[in-house]
Amino acid sequence: MAKQSIFGRISTLMKANINALLDQAEDPQKMLDQLVRDYTNSIADAESAIAETIGNLRLLERDHQEDVQAAAEWGNKALAASRKADELRGTGNTADADKFDNLAKVALQRQISEENEARTIAPTIATQTEVVEKLKDGLNGMKVKLDQLRAKRSELLARAKTAEAQNRVHDAVKSIDVLDPTSELGRFEDKVRRQEALAAGKQELAASSLDAQFESLEDVGQLTEVEARLAALKTGGPAGAIER
Repeated sequence: MAKQSIFGRISTLMKANINALLDQAEDPQKMLDQLVRDYTNSIADAESAIAETIGNLRLLERDHQEDVQAAAEWGNKALAASRKADELRGTGNTADADKFDNLAKVALQRQISEENEARTIAPTIATQTEVVEKLKDGLNGMKVKLDQLRAKRSELLARAKTAEAQNRVHDAVKSIDVLDPTSELGRFEDKVRRQEALAAGKQELAASSLDAQFESLEDVGQLTEVEARLAALKTGGPAGAIER
C-alpha cells in the first residue's frame, strides 16, 4: 500500500469523532471493536511504511554524504594539482605544469559533478524527512487514540456489566418487595388475605345462623308460656305470669 494512502487513512482515523460514531451506532461495543481493529491494522501498516521510508531516507542521506565527501576530495585533488603545476611552472617546466593544470581542471569538473549530485538529492531528503516526521506524528497520535479506544471499550463493558448487575438486583428485590402487588410475595399475601376474608365470612355466616337458632328458641319459650297461661285460665287460675 502506498505511503500516501496510509497517511491519508491515518489522517481520516485521527479526525474521526469517536463519541459521535458511538452515538450513531446501534451496537456501540461492536463499533468500538471495529475501530480498535481499524486502528491496529493502520498502525501496523504505518509502522511498515515508516520503516521503509526511513530506510530510503537513510540511503539518500548516505549518498548525499558520499557526494559531499567526494566533492571535497576532488577539490583537494584540484588544489594539489594546481599547486604542483605552479611549482613546475616556477622551475620552467611548462609542459609538466600544463599537464597538472589539466589534471586540476578534471578534478574541478568531478568536484562540480559531485556537488550537483548532492544539490539534487538535498530537496528529496528534505521532503522525505518531512514525510517521516508526519508519519511518526500520525503514528504516535494513532497509538494514543488506540489506547483511548481500548479504555473506552473497557469502560463501556464495565458499565454494561454494572447495569446488568443492577437490573438483576432490582429484579431480585422486586420479587420480595411486600409493597409491590405484582411481586411473588405480594401475590401470595393477596391470596392469604382472600383466605382470611373467606374464613371471616364463614364465621359471620355461622354466627348469624346460631343467632337465628336462639331466636327460634325464644319464640318457642314464648309459645310455651302462652299455652301455660291458657291452661291456667281453663282451670280457673289467674291469667298472670306463671310462678316458677
